[in-house]
Amino acid sequence: MTAGRFVTFEGGEGVGKSTQARLLAAALEARGVNVVLTREPGGTPGAETIRNLLLANEGNGWNARAEALLFAAARSDHVERLIRPALAQGHWVICDRFIDSSRAYQGGGSGLEDHDLLNLHAIGSAGLLPDRTILIEVPAEVTAARLAQRDGAAVDRIGGRSAEYHTRVAQAFAQLADAGPERFVRVDGLGERDAIHARILESLVAMLGTTP
Repeated sequence: MTAGRFVTFEGGEGVGKSTQARLLAAALEARGVNVVLTREPGGTPGAETIRNLLLANEGNGWNARAEALLFAAARSDHVERLIRPALAQGHWVICDRFIDSSRAYQGGGSGLEDHDLLNLHAIGSAGLLPDRTILIEVPAEVTAARLAQRDGAAVDRIGGRSAEYHTRVAQAFAQLADAGPERFVRVDGLGERDAIHARILESLVAMLGTTP
């Protein structure tokens, strides 16, 4: 059996990750590929429970270390119960966020050391990394307008953090992509969604073994 492929979508709030993940999953299925579409935090019952703990906009929130531990725990369950079994069955797994979000948000945004976050990932998920990570980048002023239109005042605990926090997150994503060009594909998230989707498909031609 051919091993599956693991593709993740990354980026800040409101850049269009979820939309593009769904479009990619549909395009792959149209080509006869078995696809599992999932998200983080979440993807399994246990990880979805932790998602609610992390994102519910109640109380004083978690400190950065506790937040990183909760994300790592949710990811561990997700990897063991869904991602690795799907890959072993030859499926493509398309995931909205993965370890690089922890590195950008809890690392770049909240100031935790990258090596500590990677150590947590090594313990919880045996260091699993995607075959390809698609980083969608959109200017901050555009994402702010999108979020205001999409969510209004109903933002989650992390999405509702300061503009300075989200600027640090975007900078961290860019640094990760610069340091890992063999894994990351940087995609301009401005324009029509179908045009963005076409750019993403084009970036996966080698993995697909076909024309886009």
